[in-house]
Amino acid sequence: MAKTEVILTHNIVGLGAESDHVKVAAGYARNYLLPQGLAIPVTAGNKRRLEALRQRRAIREAHELNSMNELAASLGKITLKIAVKTGADGRMFGSVTAGTIADELKKQCDVALDKKKIHLDQPLRALGEHEVDLHLHPDVKPKLKILIESSTPAELVAPVAKPAEEGRSQREREGRPARGSRTASVDKPAAKEGKPKAEKKA
Repeated sequence: MAKTEVILTHNIVGLGAESDHVKVAAGYARNYLLPQGLAIPVTAGNKRRLEALRQRRAIREAHELNSMNELAASLGKITLKIAVKTGADGRMFGSVTAGTIADELKKQCDVALDKKKIHLDQPLRALGEHEVDLHLHPDVKPKLKILIESSTPAELVAPVAKPAEEGRSQREREGRPARGSRTASVDKPAAKEGKPKAEKKA
């Protein structure tokens, strides 16, 4: 595939930034980069534009760095709460991913953040507080506090134990021993009452 070298006039993710010399497929340059004004051919005349492109790049990057620092300061003051469904044992159904966090940031804080800037070693699978690394900029990597809470009603998560009285049988509540019990009743007389025996005559 034929390659050609161009000078980028705009920042293109995955390719380069303003003033960068890059080699790309000739068709890509001819059909997309050049017509869209995203690049210019490498010529003696265009090389004189490099200084202007470098200055524009420096201004853009300084603005991005300032914006990301401000965003990091704002996010550092909040705790993002995420409600999840849990089972009777308190365990989460599913997990919280970078996509989930990005969606909640947009919904709760009106912050549009690419999920690729949210770094998780693995999805979050436990309730409670967590700290997540954000890569907002090569020089700006703050942490975001997250609190994962259960949205399942408490009575479904931890059923209330029955009072001890309710767990007793009807016979026990009435003061009678349970069937099959060998314990003698405390109210039962020690001996049966009856007529006294006649004394033997000498």
